[in-house]
Amino acid sequence: MNDTTFRNSYITIQQRIGLIFVFILFKFIIMSILTILLVVIVVGVILWLVNSYIPMDSKIKSILNAVVVILLIVWLLQAFGILGSLDSIRV
Repeated sequence: MNDTTFRNSYITIQQRIGLIFVFILFKFIIMSILTILLVVIVVGVILWLVNSYIPMDSKIKSILNAVVVILLIVWLLQAFGILGSLDSIRV
């Protein structure tokens, strides 16, 4: 292996910074978005299964749907940082 091949096998500092940036982007942004999408899809499928296969009165189904959608919206608002933590709310 000659000197130029050996020199070209090293990663430059700019390439390392780029790789670190891509890793951080993937770790924190893309994985967060994928987690949010996965939760929304799972909740939707579970709600669809409950609505389709569990016999209930239509009023109960509509109340259940409203509660699940409201809870999902509150969770999404917290996930995106629009709504702060709900720990300070006393019931």
